Amino acid sequence: METLTLTDEIRTKDKMSNESSIRKPEHLPPDAGWTVCMRGFRSWLQLERGLSSNSVEAYLRDVQRLAFFAQNLASPVFEPAGFETLHVDAFVAQLYDEGLSRNSQSRILSGVRNFCKYLLLEGILERDPLELMDSPRPERKLPDVLSIGEIEAIIEAIDLARKEGIRNRAILETMYSCGLRVSEVVGLRLSCIDEVDGFVKVIGKGNKERIIPIGEMALNTIARYVEEYRRFVEIESGYEDTLFLGRRGRELTRQMVFTMLRRTAHEAGIRKQVSPHTFRHSFATHLMESGADIRVVQEMLGHSSISTTEIYTHLDQNFLREQMNRFHPRSVKA
Repeated sequence: METLTLTDEIRTKDKMSNESSIRKPEHLPPDAGWTVCMRGFRSWLQLERGLSSNSVEAYLRDVQRLAFFAQNLASPVFEPAGFETLHVDAFVAQLYDEGLSRNSQSRILSGVRNFCKYLLLEGILERDPLELMDSPRPERKLPDVLSIGEIEAIIEAIDLARKEGIRNRAILETMYSCGLRVSEVVGLRLSCIDEVDGFVKVIGKGNKERIIPIGEMALNTIARYVEEYRRFVEIESGYEDTLFLGRRGRELTRQMVFTMLRRTAHEAGIRKQVSPHTFRHSFATHLMESGADIRVVQEMLGHSSISTTEIYTHLDQNFLREQMNRFHPRSVKA
């Protein structure tokens, strides 16, 4: 029987720097243990599903949690083949007892469902133990949104006297102009910017490509960044086409962008919790408030389901109510 090996060990054994190093999914023996199955699951997610490295790691963390739980039951389950519906019920109960939100529970079960789907394809499982289980209904919280004035204040707060100032301004202008995820911003390629027609090609979740209009102000700032900052950077091999570069000529990390934005928001006097996703929410909300069609917003955000985009209709309704209360003759206070 195989004992649990941490995800870090799996990551070390199967570390892959690019697609060319991804091996083909292996066919697993019926008595394969958790570690072997998780290695095969990683390859399946990368090769068959084409998921990003961040999504793959998130799924593996979910299955790691499940594996640890299964192997520490009163009657341990050391092989995924022995995992049954009764174990799923106990696992979900533990997630609830840990105080996890419905969103967190739903996300973890999504990873487990994909793992079980893989095990069914491999013949490890004969039936899906989650077949009759409904995931907790996600909580639909209205996201924090910045006003247009707050967005402008943050962008204007960037100190252009600093060497990285124009780069940071170009990053924020691009995020707000296109509604990009932070991973999409740091992954932007110089060759994907169409300055003539005003479009940018983005590779989003699941390696899905989409074309998004980009505003003239963002394009002008990018051009200035390229001229005043990027062309003086000694670019490391492999990053020649990366748009936003750090001092060492490499792609920025997501955390660098998080830190830069939070610092800039603080300097602008904004006391809200600001993140790159706040810029993305604000982009969508401002479009909806201006009358943009929801399917257009869905396309620009890269949402696979319009139900994800529908949250912005609630924000739009709140805006309309605020405007009515503010300007309607029977609502305006004397």
